[in-house]
Amino acid sequence: MKFCSVCGHEVLLSVPPGDNRSRFNCPHCGTIHYQNPNLVLGTIPVWQDKVLLCRRAIEPRYGFWTLPAGFMENGETTAEGAERETVEEAGARISLGEPFSMLDVPHVNQVHVFFRAEMLDASLDPGPESLEARLFAEAEIPWESIAFRTVEQTLRWYFADRARGIYSMHVGAFRYEPRRKA
Repeated sequence: MKFCSVCGHEVLLSVPPGDNRSRFNCPHCGTIHYQNPNLVLGTIPVWQDKVLLCRRAIEPRYGFWTLPAGFMENGETTAEGAERETVEEAGARISLGEPFSMLDVPHVNQVHVFFRAEMLDASLDPGPESLEARLFAEAEIPWESIAFRTVEQTLRWYFADRARGIYSMHVGAFRYEPRRKA
């Protein structure tokens, strides 16, 4: 950030009085510009015994498979955002269930939240962010081509809960781990 979105003056990166971390602040109008994590919202849409996945038509991870998910928009609830993303990415009609997983991804300033969802029918109409949308049985999941660790972990929790017949809320975190040199 270079300029204040309130008055247009150049901002400084410093610890404001009464705070404990560096933030962009404007010495002209006094505005402190907080930068907080983004919410990524999605669903685990299920039709009969199959889970809906979308193959990404955008970066990052173009061509890899993911659950339908995306960034929360201002003015919507987490449930509304998850349902909107499912429609946008897969064209799937769903009945939204309970939150299922929440995964912190601090190295990219994100929190990923996935809801369970029942599909109302098997029709799909992928949007421009998806190359295709498809239903997968557990044995068919393309594990080596899953786009994100949060999606892989959510799917593993989902199938484990389904096998037990009891679904619960799962919480976890993924921290950046640099690759080690051989």
